[in-house]
Amino acid sequence: MNKCNKNNTNGLNLASRTWIISTLLMIFIFGLIDMTFAQSTRSLINKGVDLYEKKKYSDSEVDFKKGIENDAESFEGYFNLGDALYKQGRYNEALEALKKSYSLAKTDRQKENVYYNVGNTLLKAKKYAESIDAYKNALKINPKDLDAKYNLSYALQMMKNQKNKNKNNKNKNKNNKNNKDKNQQNKQDRNKKDKQKQKQNQKNDKKQNDQQKQKQQSQPKKDEISKSEANRILDALKNNEAEIQKQIRKRKGKVRKTDKDW
Repeated sequence: MNKCNKNNTNGLNLASRTWIISTLLMIFIFGLIDMTFAQSTRSLINKGVDLYEKKKYSDSEVDFKKGIENDAESFEGYFNLGDALYKQGRYNEALEALKKSYSLAKTDRQKENVYYNVGNTLLKAKKYAESIDAYKNALKINPKDLDAKYNLSYALQMMKNQKNKNKNNKNKNKNNKNNKDKNQQNKQDRNKKDKQKQKQNQKNDKKQNDQQKQKQQSQPKKDEISKSEANRILDALKNNEAEIQKQIRKRKGKVRKTDKDW
């Protein structure tokens, strides 16, 4: 009985040892795979950082994205990707990457760095009020961050300048509108006066023409005579003709002596 139990006990110990060895081997293999995987992610991110420092921002973007593909929970991958996109002027994409990195941040230092870079990105995008909030959040975590303090003061000045510029533009647009309205009103007044003047000139011309016409109608033409004058002239001509005929008859009745023919 003891033998059997002994034999059975030896069998169980062998099985247990086999299971333990297999488990340890699997853990080792998976650990080795994870280690290799992690080394690959770090390698890609480090390569991306090297390219970033050489100002090859688009190339570094590619490696950072590959690193994220290997490890979707990589804070460094998203954080550095945000920097690479920022350098390329793709501010909206950079903000998305930085927001993702903040959700993966594990330390206050990492969170501060994210806020600082978010502030810089918003500042470049001329979103001054939002950048100010980001710098303030960074300083809440680390009040001694001199870079964040400097950029905060710069963002405040830029926002003030923007407000003044907007105010000046608003006043300028208002003045332009007032001048435009004034010029339009002056133009309308001139047109109205011109129409009134034209109408008055037409009225004066009509009055002058009517007066001239009336004057011409009241005075007889030089080469025209009245009916009574025509009758008088006609009578005079008749009387004159009668007198002439009388004189002719008188001449026909008078005897004229002949000249001597010797």
